[in-house]
Amino acid sequence: MFFQLADNDLSFPNPALAEDDGLLAIGGDLSLERLMLAYSNGIFPWFSEGEAILWYSPHERCVIYPDKIKISKSMRKVIKDEVFKVTVNKVFTDVIKNCASTPRNGQNGTWITNEMQEAYINLHENGFAHSIEVWLGDKLAGGLYGVIINRVFCGESMFSHVSNASKAALIYLSKTGIDLIDCQLPNDHLMSLGAQMISREIYINALNNKNV
Repeated sequence: MFFQLADNDLSFPNPALAEDDGLLAIGGDLSLERLMLAYSNGIFPWFSEGEAILWYSPHERCVIYPDKIKISKSMRKVIKDEVFKVTVNKVFTDVIKNCASTPRNGQNGTWITNEMQEAYINLHENGFAHSIEVWLGDKLAGGLYGVIINRVFCGESMFSHVSNASKAALIYLSKTGIDLIDCQLPNDHLMSLGAQMISREIYINALNNKNV
């Protein structure tokens, strides 16, 4: 079963009670306080335009350990040749808007609604959400954004307008001193880069800096 959140109560039910697909709760808001409480407990919002806010906590989590990221020979050359320039938190708003508007195979529209964009821009302005930008010359070629909890980067989305740009962002992120990159849900692209599945218990321990 999943739970209805009260508007006047920020608390979440135990994430272990989530449905098989990870759905834990419905309702609430995207306030800074509620979002930070959610992320600190391994919960994230994921819903489409016109839907109520849905909160998920998967029983298994797709993650990348920075020291286990797979970098192909061709990608190592891209990095060595300094094809891209990489910056951090320079144009967060542009990154999230590009993540929302960039077409994706097999996906109509975006879950990064205007409401979601405003909420994460607010998180960024308060120092909790961060972006990595990849530039080809003076053009924004790719990037990613997410929320940092202790030493875990909770990735939200990435985009690429140029081949290898989002990979460059992910590889740069892996070298910033974080312990874990949370990818939330698996896909073939992430798995090819070295992502693996871990239990919720291991993930929550990582959020709390325990036995990463």
